[in-house]
Amino acid sequence: MSADDRRRQLVAIGLSKIVETPIQDLSLDDVAAEAGISRGLLFHYFPTKTDFYLACIAAAGRRMLRTTAPDEELPGEQQVEMVTRLMVEQIERRRDFYLALVHGHGVADPRVSEVMESVRDGSTDRVVAALGVPERQRDVVRAWWAYTEDRALTWSAVPTGERPVPVSELVAECVAALHALLSLKT
Repeated sequence: MSADDRRRQLVAIGLSKIVETPIQDLSLDDVAAEAGISRGLLFHYFPTKTDFYLACIAAAGRRMLRTTAPDEELPGEQQVEMVTRLMVEQIERRRDFYLALVHGHGVADPRVSEVMESVRDGSTDRVVAALGVPERQRDVVRAWWAYTEDRALTWSAVPTGERPVPVSELVAECVAALHALLSLKT
């Protein structure tokens, strides 16, 4: 196996495990055993535990952007609704992991926040492109994503049967908030 293939394999194993295990509790011995290598060899590919964790977190950020990509064939407004719904559903499915990324739990490294920044930037770029938002309002869209993330995190903390609104209403409220913000005179 090439070095790049082995790194990808190890990160894939790490990703599969951090869905259920907080990153800081991930056992490198378990990752190495699943890959069929020694722990020492894992450190050949990732010099430190933090390097391995950061590679997994960066891969999770890329995956998040892939799984929340809208259908670019749809009209802009429908793309925004789709990417918003996909993000809300992603946060709901992986709430604890998402909280760890947003609030920096786990790996105490500023590069963790860079992953979330890249997800927010990518999501912002999608909305700006879909709606043709002028560059001067890009920061408004980015701030709206923070609002949407907070709404999704708050909503997903409530048990499913007790949520005040279904996902469709939450998405509609978030999209309406975006249009309200974009309509403000700046």
